[in-house]
Amino acid sequence: MENWDEVKTAYQVARMGTVSGAADVLGVHHATVIRHVDALEQRLGVKLFQRHARGYTATEAGMDLLRVAQTTEDQFNQLLSRIKGQGLGVSGDLVVTSLDVLAPRIAPLLVAFQQEYPDVVVRFLTGDRLFRLEYGEAHVAIRAGAAPDQPDNVVQPLVEQSVGLYASAGYIARHGMPQGPEDYAAHRFVGHEDADNRAPFYRWLAQAVPRANVVFRSDDPLALGLAVRCGAGIGFLTKQEVAGDENLVCISEPQPEWASPLWLVTHVDLHRTSKVQALVQFLKAQIKDGYL
Repeated sequence: MENWDEVKTAYQVARMGTVSGAADVLGVHHATVIRHVDALEQRLGVKLFQRHARGYTATEAGMDLLRVAQTTEDQFNQLLSRIKGQGLGVSGDLVVTSLDVLAPRIAPLLVAFQQEYPDVVVRFLTGDRLFRLEYGEAHVAIRAGAAPDQPDNVVQPLVEQSVGLYASAGYIARHGMPQGPEDYAAHRFVGHEDADNRAPFYRWLAQAVPRANVVFRSDDPLALGLAVRCGAGIGFLTKQEVAGDENLVCISEPQPEWASPLWLVTHVDLHRTSKVQALVQFLKAQIKDGYL
């Protein structure tokens, strides 16, 4: 591409947020940065940045450019590593995404990974949104449920979450212990705000328990777990979440139909980069050793 210098400059402006920051990274004068950005915007016919007193903020078009440039830079660095025989070098930004509920389990592993590879800058983004790997929004996604089927993604099984039904000792003292599913209609439950949530255990709950019995609802998995612990009702927790908590009473052991598989997802263009491969292998080793 004949305008690659301009694209690189705009990419660094988007990363750093200021012209001076981009100039320092690129080793050029700030006037060169401004000239490159202005020329690229004129060539594309679209504003890539909003200018303000504190610096530059990427527009939607600018964010699209940032994602593509990030992917291109990663691929170029991978090529340079192969050419130089330094394929084991692991450094730079590493963007990992997962559901909020997995954060307490994933974050410690990412810290341990970073201790092995201190030149990596970890960016751990959580939430329900599906980050678009094809646009470079993330390097590695940890997803739950059915296997992702996007054609350009590399999907690998990570682990299967075992989920059981639990209640607090205080809840049992007030409402009694259900003897089986036939008693559930007389009990209070904690569940997702979205009655059509795709998690296997919530699909089961929607069929087994009247919606009116789900008296505490939230779209925040951490809030749902706290509600169960505080006695709001019976709810789903993983074995890792209940480990060592003597206040929780098991209502039903994990059932096969409640299990939710986790998947490691990478994009085919970045799957072989050193840092992605290092993290994928690290997480698999943690699974093998029982840490996730």
